[in-house]
Amino acid sequence: MTADPPVLDVQSLDTLIHTPGGDPLHVLHDVTLAIAAGECLGVVGESGSGKSVLARTVLGVHGRTSRLTHTGRIRLRGEDLLTASARRRAELLGTEVAMVHQDPMTSLNPVVRVAEQVTEALTNRRRLGRRERLRTAVELLAAVDVPDPERRARAYPHELSGGLRQRVGIAAALAGGPALLLADEPTTALDVTVQRTVLDLLDRHRETRGLATLLITHDIGLLYGRARRIAVMYAGRIVETGPTDEVTERPAHPYTAALLRSVPRVTGALRRPLPTIPGTPPDLSRPVPGCPFAPRCERADAGCVVAVPPTVAVGAGHEVACFHPLAREGNGAAGSRTSLPIPGAATGTAAASTSASGTTTTSASATTRKDTP
Repeated sequence: MTADPPVLDVQSLDTLIHTPGGDPLHVLHDVTLAIAAGECLGVVGESGSGKSVLARTVLGVHGRTSRLTHTGRIRLRGEDLLTASARRRAELLGTEVAMVHQDPMTSLNPVVRVAEQVTEALTNRRRLGRRERLRTAVELLAAVDVPDPERRARAYPHELSGGLRQRVGIAAALAGGPALLLADEPTTALDVTVQRTVLDLLDRHRETRGLATLLITHDIGLLYGRARRIAVMYAGRIVETGPTDEVTERPAHPYTAALLRSVPRVTGALRRPLPTIPGTPPDLSRPVPGCPFAPRCERADAGCVVAVPPTVAVGAGHEVACFHPLAREGNGAAGSRTSLPIPGAATGTAAASTSASGTTTTSASATTRKDTP
């Protein structure tokens, strides 16, 4: 018996942004991933690693001033999106693929009532009367647990809290019954308790609707217990991918291990320095040969700065792009098993900070995660 084909199948995707008067920026390099129906794939990495560009490339939406070229393949339910016409891509938006945007404060139109925005994916394809549009909006808002949906459907976005606005965004994304949901850091700017509520809501609809979900975040701890698999991105490349438990407990790439070490722990000494990743992410406008993480990697040698490492298997479904992957029994730094904080504890979101010496490092700020079942 053969397995069902993936809802999203990305193969060898390269994306270049052509800037006025400059060389093109190579923002995605040989990205390959697949998501099945009902599955959540988490994509994690620092700001500038290419996570949002990947989502927007799948969606086919970029800035009006950006000119991009792509090579490779993006198949949605077997249909190649890169070769589809602009009209066909527009038909797929909202009905086959939808997106929950990063910032609920700005992703909604401030001068349009909630009901119209929630039902936009439907009204673009068939005419709805005013009463039918309002009734549909109320049903969708109720499905994402918006209290008093009749009143909120008639409201403007500025009358709602950030958490309610994000629920409105989720309702709008689900309105057309898509097969693929792209969630681009959906908990940005939300309180930690609201973050968990929003993520639980996405989990519930993924399971009940059989949604293939691409969950983008820079908080690797947020994915624990939510995403079945993790893809770690750095400088537009997927440097490690595998089952969530495997990647978080036995990371093979030094960058993945560094992200995990940057997550604050509630155990251990009260006063201790927070581990950071020295250096800064690479400047894509100034590409350099070799492994992009080599300048920040304690395991790099002369070979790492002249050649890009190939992707190799280190376990069942676990792959890494590194010349010197960490030992399977440990994280390669402390010589012991890497694990996330205890259930119910706070985890962290990687963020850039500058030390007194002027060196930029990656640290973490608190957020919460779902407990492992």
